[in-house]
Amino acid sequence: MDFTNPLVYGVPSFIAFILLELTYSKAHGDKNLYDWKDLMASGIMGIGSVVIAPLIKIISAIVIFNFTYDLFNVVENGVRTNILGYESFGYFWYVWILCQLADDFSYYWFHRANHEIRILWAAHIVHHSSNNFNLGTAIRNGWFTILYKPLFYMWMPAIGFPPEMVVVCLGIEALWQFQLHSVYVPKMGVIEKIFNTHTMHQVHHAQNVEYLDKNHGGFLNIFDKLFGTWKELDDDIDIQYGVIHAPESYNPLVILTHEFKDIWNDTKKSPKLAHKLMYVFGPPGWSHDNSTMTVKQQQRLFKKQKSQNDSF
Repeated sequence: MDFTNPLVYGVPSFIAFILLELTYSKAHGDKNLYDWKDLMASGIMGIGSVVIAPLIKIISAIVIFNFTYDLFNVVENGVRTNILGYESFGYFWYVWILCQLADDFSYYWFHRANHEIRILWAAHIVHHSSNNFNLGTAIRNGWFTILYKPLFYMWMPAIGFPPEMVVVCLGIEALWQFQLHSVYVPKMGVIEKIFNTHTMHQVHHAQNVEYLDKNHGGFLNIFDKLFGTWKELDDDIDIQYGVIHAPESYNPLVILTHEFKDIWNDTKKSPKLAHKLMYVFGPPGWSHDNSTMTVKQQQRLFKKQKSQNDSF
């Protein structure tokens, strides 16, 4: 069964909503919400993603997902059967819901890994490198994440979800993620109990120490709550968007590659192979001489200092 990826319709909508938010912000005095150079850089990287994504889709959807599906779901007597003994999933409405939930679970771990493994962070930092939080930032995507993202979803066709269903659910997830990048949507009461919302995504894009590596979820926040990475937006905190070590450039090539360059330079700091591997595969901020700190180290220090200040 053939389905159309929702992103086919999403991309034109992205452009329309960016222009709408841009016009609204200028008309209502929010002149700092968009920076023209920053928007241009985000736009170029977004266009690059649109060009590259279809090529990678051929590899992920047709080759990886279909190969995995066929390997683990063989045809026996005309019936597609999983190697565990049950009939592979069809296209019933409840299977679509289960597939979307499985997609959200996969997205959580894919997204969290991008923040906790430095070589992956080098690809993902592109999306966080803007000091602005708007719908333009939503399309500021790294080109290298597309190469390994399918690996986090291979288990889905392996257990019986049709490859084209997985691709559609990925597209739905991307549509939800796009619209989260807006400061104009306030907290939404009971919806906040279940869904990943705009204010939660503001937390995710903040460089405030207490907000780092929080709210990795896709359209749900349950996995953040289950695995200890959920954080509500505190209206009393002056939020600062972007990353602590920004590329300080609007050049798309610099934005795309600066963290890879930093990794290369860091591996030269120690002759030990274990240290070199940690600079590549360890958490961002790890250093063999404690000259820099990981997010967890920063947050422990922050809590300690805050506790000491509160005691006075």
